[in-house]
Amino acid sequence: MSDPQTGSVPGRIMAAEMAEQPAVLQRILDEGAPKIREIAAGIAARSPRFVLLTARGTSDNAALYAKYLVEILLGRPAGLTSMSTTTAYGAKPDLTDVLVITVSQSGGSPDLVASTKAAREAGAITLAVTNNPDSPLAEVSEFHIDVLAGPEKALPATKTYTAELLALYLLVEGLRGGDGSAAKELPGLAAGVLARHAEVKALAERYRFAQRLVITSRGYGYPTAREAALKLMETTYIPATPFSGADLLHGPLAMVDNVSPVIAVVPDGRGGEALQPVLDRLRGRGADLVVIGQQAQVDAASAGFALPAGVPEEVQPILEILPLQQLAYEVTIARGQDPDAPRALAKVTETH
Repeated sequence: MSDPQTGSVPGRIMAAEMAEQPAVLQRILDEGAPKIREIAAGIAARSPRFVLLTARGTSDNAALYAKYLVEILLGRPAGLTSMSTTTAYGAKPDLTDVLVITVSQSGGSPDLVASTKAAREAGAITLAVTNNPDSPLAEVSEFHIDVLAGPEKALPATKTYTAELLALYLLVEGLRGGDGSAAKELPGLAAGVLARHAEVKALAERYRFAQRLVITSRGYGYPTAREAALKLMETTYIPATPFSGADLLHGPLAMVDNVSPVIAVVPDGRGGEALQPVLDRLRGRGADLVVIGQQAQVDAASAGFALPAGVPEEVQPILEILPLQQLAYEVTIARGQDPDAPRALAKVTETH
């Protein structure tokens, strides 16, 4: 049904941008990868001793994914920055030989720009990862990676998120001298996942009247859990709380009962193995457990969405988020709301 005020179909823009993701991933592999490798080689030659990641919102979840990549694949310590230490408190840490990666779709938030500028002045190697090469953030950074997602008009970020994930994966691969081959099949696999939209629409009926949701994962899947919770909250307005599976066992599990909807993102690999005791506890409490993961895990849950098998764990998050983006879209539509334009939100959030 069209909006009587604008004549537009609710969710039309978000749906179109979700559908673009296979093409965006292919564009990054074809056009962006050579530039990313060049930048990675230039940074690697300077042997950064530590990596700091700076971001807000959806990009913060992409930054968390990069933290896992840096620590696991690159073997370097990595941390997420607290921008207020610089922008509000005026702290001046010594960042000599530190790589500071700032991730932002728009590259326009004042605190991101200010903290990146301060980091560069403090001796850091600064890299901006944005969807806007002409942004203020790109201008103040020494290096810049364009994620090549094209204009994103819907307020919920979808294609820019998966583009950031792939760009960050290729960056870390370049820093360690890898070839990024784990990503080569992603565009086709993503198209296959998105084509199963009808399965997600059926799944969405479980959450149309939900009062709250818990989303959990471990390892590489944890950023996916956080991003899924953000998408659901900003579009459906349902409170959705993301937990590392380990943290869920340290107290919050007490709020889960036999009417509590829980979504578990179960990576195929060590993250999924680490999550297994949590899944067992959730089943023991009678939780309404939906799994995004391999078919065997879906079969052991109340319901779920099976992901393609045989995908290296470090790039699985690029596929894991796709049905969860669609879930947020479908639940929002079912609740009579427009996912293109959530209330009280702006595309560029200007925090200081």
